[in-house]
Amino acid sequence: MPSPRRADGPRLLLVEDDAAIRESLGAALRAAGYEVRALPDGEDLETELDAWRPALVVLDWMLPGRDGPALVGVVHARSAAGVVMLTAREAVSDRLRGFDAGVDDYVSKPFATEELIARIRAVLRRLGALPSTVTVGDLVVDPDGGRADRAGHRLPLTATEFRLLCFLAENRDRVLSPAQILTQVWGYDEYADNLVQVHVSALRRKIEAHGPRLLHTERGLGYVLRAAG
Repeated sequence: MPSPRRADGPRLLLVEDDAAIRESLGAALRAAGYEVRALPDGEDLETELDAWRPALVVLDWMLPGRDGPALVGVVHARSAAGVVMLTAREAVSDRLRGFDAGVDDYVSKPFATEELIARIRAVLRRLGALPSTVTVGDLVVDPDGGRADRAGHRLPLTATEFRLLCFLAENRDRVLSPAQILTQVWGYDEYADNLVQVHVSALRRKIEAHGPRLLHTERGLGYVLRAAG
């Protein structure tokens, strides 16, 4: 198994009382490139906000002590961090309470990890904590705009190929294992290397139609997107 990739992206603070969710979600966020600290409740929230200064806080609604909506005000009073709320509540009045408090986005439980990561990414971009486009050599990927261009040519990508390219671009210059790609792009837990190989090959052909190789295979490790030269 390849070693976990180095996390040096924006800092995220995860506040979730369910230990299993806290552990698995924290691992997924680190695999996506974020620095992550996790808390089981809001007791030490002020301390973490002051000392660590996260770019975004992922808050569970139902927490022991102060609940998620009550903690949103704490986040905004102590920092400029964005807030994504995890909730099983579907009532409009509940969501309005959160938005009135300053929640940037909601993700309903149960949720797909890749959806949460995409929503976190979108909020971070709105806050200016992530660039709106990613450039790798002469390849320009616009995740929010849903487009990718190379040397001035629009790449005709399928939805899956585009998600794959976004993940590779946002982790440019890092080797990503098939398991990491499956988790982040497809949301799969089981190993299915052939699925990754097929889509990487199709994506590579489209990228290379307008220039030298950018998407490389590192035998026994995985795949990496890096500028030619």
